[in-house]
Order: sequence, then structure tokens, then C-alpha cells
Amino acid sequence: MADNSKIEDNIEELAEDNLTIEETVELSEEERLTQELAEQKDKFIRLYSEFENFRRRTAKEKIETILNATSGLIKELIPLMDDFERAQTSFATTADLETLKEGVELVFNKLKKTLEFKGLKPMESNESDFDVELHECITQFDGGEDNKGKVIDVIEKGYYLNDKVVRYAKVVVGS
Repeated sequence: MADNSKIEDNIEELAEDNLTIEETVELSEEERLTQELAEQKDKFIRLYSEFENFRRRTAKEKIETILNATSGLIKELIPLMDDFERAQTSFATTADLETLKEGVELVFNKLKKTLEFKGLKPMESNESDFDVELHECITQFDGGEDNKGKVIDVIEKGYYLNDKVVRYAKVVVGS
């Protein structure tokens, strides 16, 4: 019987040791999962911060690009402003109307070429079919059977900028 009690004591000790080992395994598994969760949270926070910085940087770059894009056009229009100022000065001193007309025509052609160089093209609308994608109908007039649905007159020219409509032509349409 003494052997039996020793065996029972050993079994109880082993059972307690086994419980301790299971607790240790569970504890280490829990610690490992906690550590892995902390690493994933850290990764997530870093990635989120990088994304926010990227978003702010691209928004700032977009604004700068828009501002710089207009500066190129403005630099090209400044000499035209100078030409117009010279024309105003000559209006006060010159009595020759033909010379003034010629000067204004030169400045206009310079402006037109500058804008065409930047991609601006006038829209040819007169006597074409009315198209809601290109034209804005101001009014309608009876133009006879031949002009029904056609542009009779252009009040304001329409313009394309690099093949995209930037201003619709204001037109009178035959009915």
C-alpha cells in the first residue's frame, strides 16, 4: 500500500506539473498572439501614416501644378499687355486712324497665335447642324425649310482647347 500511495502522489505531482506545462504553453501562446497583434497594429499605423503623407503630398503637388500651368500662359500674355499699353498711348497722340487700326490688328493676331499655340481653336458653327454638345441655342428664327435645325447666326464663337470644348458657341437656330 505504501507503494500505492507513492504512485498516487507521483500521479498527482505529474498531473500538477502537466497543468503547469499546459498553462505555460497557453500563456506563451497568448503572449505570442499579443506580440503579433502589437506588431500588426504598429505596421497598420505606419502604413496609414505613410498613406496620409502621400495623400497630402499629392494634393499639394496638384495645386502647385495647376498654379504653375497658368503661369506659363500668363508669361506669354504679358508682352500682349505691353502692346496694348503702347496702343493706348498712341491713341492719344496719333490722329491717323489707319495706323491705329493696323496696330490693333497686329496685337490681335499676336494674341490669336499665342492662344492657338496653347491649343485653343475656334469652333466653326455657322450654317452647320445644331449640336447640343457644341452649341447653346439663344433663340430660334424661321429660316425656311432649308435652314430648319441649322445654325443661322453665331452670337459668340465657341472654342476647343486641345479638342475639348471650353466654351459652347451661342447660336441662333432655324426653326
